[in-house]
Amino acid sequence: MNDYIVRATAADSSIRAFAITSKNMVEEAREHHHTTPVITAALGRLLSAASMMGSMMKGEKDLLTIQIQCSGPAQGLTVTADSAGHVKGFPKVSDVVLPPNALGKLDVGGALGLGVMSVIKDMGLKEPYVGQTVLQTGEIAEDLTYYFATSEQIPSAVGLGVLVEKDSSVKQAGGFIIQLMPFTPDDIIEKLEKKIGEIKSVTEMLEDGNTPEEILEIILGEFGLEITDTMPAAFRCDCSKERVSRAIATLSRKDLDDIINDGESIEVKCQFCNRAYQFSIEDLKEMRK
Repeated sequence: MNDYIVRATAADSSIRAFAITSKNMVEEAREHHHTTPVITAALGRLLSAASMMGSMMKGEKDLLTIQIQCSGPAQGLTVTADSAGHVKGFPKVSDVVLPPNALGKLDVGGALGLGVMSVIKDMGLKEPYVGQTVLQTGEIAEDLTYYFATSEQIPSAVGLGVLVEKDSSVKQAGGFIIQLMPFTPDDIIEKLEKKIGEIKSVTEMLEDGNTPEEILEIILGEFGLEITDTMPAAFRCDCSKERVSRAIATLSRKDLDDIINDGESIEVKCQFCNRAYQFSIEDLKEMRK
């Protein structure tokens, strides 16, 4: 099954909802960055969330970036999404190994530790919007729930999950975001809070064979769920040799001269997808001009 996002409303449009199945994008990220299971889970959760959050934006060129800077062994994560469901991302440290947490699960909170989450929205205005919150648990879903409540003043419930096989490949990945509009009636809020407290985890629902539509039906079926649309989602990096060339060309003349005088071609890797680009001495001399 290809990855995709579902967008929906419920309770006479007083609730809006998003759900995603993201196994392929998370597996592609794992293959690019050779991540250990706990980093696969951390990066996968953030990629899934960013893809859904990107789909909330309106403009074709709008970009959303989520950065986590933290004191744990993972040190940090960065993901970027557009409004069309495309997402890319990388961990600062890809090979963290930790024992399971108290629940026997991958210890994403332990990998991240204390830290700060920044959400940057570039919507073509003079300055991008930046919202920042302190990590609450490091488990990412709870941290995003806190971000929505404090930075955007939108009461939300975020569920994210990544299930990793024994061979370290991704078995399941996905998530949901449920948001309350300002006019949501109190009785609906109470019922929804109770419902969210009763549901299985995201990975359990995916393991049971539930699609994103069915996950939203489980959570919001009694509130008059209406699916508004679906859109494909995928890991996509837009790097190219030309773009990397432009980045190298911004180096000072002295730095470029030093590289040229070394007399050896250089290799530059894209942070987001680890693709390597080779530049010969002739290439570098052309840039210097």
